[in-house]
Amino acid sequence: MEIRRAIVFPGQGTVGGEVSGEIRGVVQRQIGDGDVPYQLSVFARSVDLLYALRERGTMPDVVAGHSLGEYAAAHAAGSLSLEDGVRLVAERDRLMNEASAQNPGGMVAVLKADPREIANVVEEFPEEDGIVVAANFNTPRQTVISGEKSALEAVGERVKGRKVPLEVAGAFHSPLMLEASLAMESLLEETEFAEPEIPMVSGVDGAILATADDVRLALTNQMLSPVRWVEVIARFEDLGVREIVEAGEGGTLVRMLRDFRAVEIEGRGAMELLS
Repeated sequence: MEIRRAIVFPGQGTVGGEVSGEIRGVVQRQIGDGDVPYQLSVFARSVDLLYALRERGTMPDVVAGHSLGEYAAAHAAGSLSLEDGVRLVAERDRLMNEASAQNPGGMVAVLKADPREIANVVEEFPEEDGIVVAANFNTPRQTVISGEKSALEAVGERVKGRKVPLEVAGAFHSPLMLEASLAMESLLEETEFAEPEIPMVSGVDGAILATADDVRLALTNQMLSPVRWVEVIARFEDLGVREIVEAGEGGTLVRMLRDFRAVEIEGRGAMELLS
């Protein structure tokens, strides 16, 4: 099968959207009529846009998600049911908020700096001085560090590049999320996954997730592992992808394509195609 189009799904830091369409009823059955948790609003908007794209005939040949977006990608691949996706994402939101309250921290994007330099500084940072990790390798020019505030400040002083604090609830993809990760592992073990109907690329290492167990393991590992979006783009190149469509608000993943200067892949937002 020729692979030309990827549909990708954004994660935390993305603006959620109005919950509408088919997914609205599923969300209401899960949480009632109260406020929709942030992560669930992002997931629901991504799924809503996915369905709208399908109705217009825009079908993916391959899918991938950035962090939280992997749950929408797993659903798009046919591996995770909508009901289970809503349930798992609602629990993910709750567990990560609890972990953030118990273990406060944050995330900082470092722009226009060598990712290897950042990774080296983080690896050499004394553990007794605080927890900090390289959490997202988003592009060749954008790396995100995550951890305790004091450690983030100290590492920020030791690396080049512009530092931009992210408006997120906690230190995602760091050891501060350990308890949340263990709880999610149990929930994922109890969830039935189907064999993917569409290839899914892992945000952790760019591997192709070809089986139900592959998808489950990827979702299990993702909360503590770095997001390596650079590996996702490299895999898309290897597969022959020529178009990326982002099913989400804000166009974060499309904008990141600008940093991949040697990559000849066109990026478009779902709203652009649907307007």
